[in-house]
This record gives sequence, C-alpha cells and structure tokens, in this order.
Amino acid sequence: MYGLSTLCYIERDGKYLMLHRTVKEKDVNKNKWIGVGGHFEENESPEECLLREVKEETGYTLTSYRYRGIVTFISGNGVTEYMSLFTADEFYGTQIECDEGQLEWVDIDKVENLELWEGDKIFLRLLRDSGEFFSLKLVYDGHDKLISASLNGEKIDI
Repeated sequence: MYGLSTLCYIERDGKYLMLHRTVKEKDVNKNKWIGVGGHFEENESPEECLLREVKEETGYTLTSYRYRGIVTFISGNGVTEYMSLFTADEFYGTQIECDEGQLEWVDIDKVENLELWEGDKIFLRLLRDSGEFFSLKLVYDGHDKLISASLNGEKIDI
C-alpha cells in the first residue's frame, strides 16, 4: 500500500511553523513535531495539495513556496509514503487553531531538539544546507527506528 502527501516548513523571522501532533489517538505522528501538510485528494497536484493543506491546518494562504524534494518513507509495516517536501516564506492570513495539534513558531536552529522522526532530521538539514532538489529514501523498522537512508540514490550514514 502507498500514499501521497505533502509537507511544508513555513519560515518567518528565522523560525519554522511546527505542528506538535497531540490530538488523534491513532496517529503515526503522535507526539512528534512536524511541518504542516497532508494527503492528496483525488486529482490534486503536489502544489494544489500543499496550498489546500496549509490553508486547512494554519489559516494561511501561501504566496511564495518552493518544491524542495521528494521523500520516500518505507514504514516497515507494508506502507510506503511518497511525500513532496516544500518550504515557504511568504503568506497572508490569520493563524487558526489546528485540529491535529498545536502550531508553534520554533527557532530553526532549535527544531532538531524537538521530538522528531530520525529521518526528519536528515531532510531538515538538507533544507537548511542545500538549495538543490533532492530525493531522500528513509527505511524504518515498522516502529520509530530508522534503519537506512539514501540520498539521490546513494546510501548515507545515519
């Protein structure tokens, strides 16, 4: 089984808007901090999904964003997720309460101290340090343990 999703890190004043996933009991991201985004609806492009999900979760309308990479998550439980990764730096609107958790602006240099997926730390570094589009494959053990990672088709140390 596979899924298609988007994830966006919205930046303002050296901070990312992070979502602390605390609401849903059966949530693969329970208690983790992630960007905002979600699953594609039928016939959506990555950009259409991005704009819809950001608006639904934050109240913001993006006016400047970049498609930064594709992340292939192998869960170890028979599920593969293909996630389109974006950053954004211009938007308008009033922030709303998110029904999936708490939204909080976090200093970019402190994001890695939050409870994150191990693979998220890899792509957050790529977002920070590289302007190039990338393909990242993350393989998990069926739980929270990252067992391998490949960047642009080449294995990397984890």
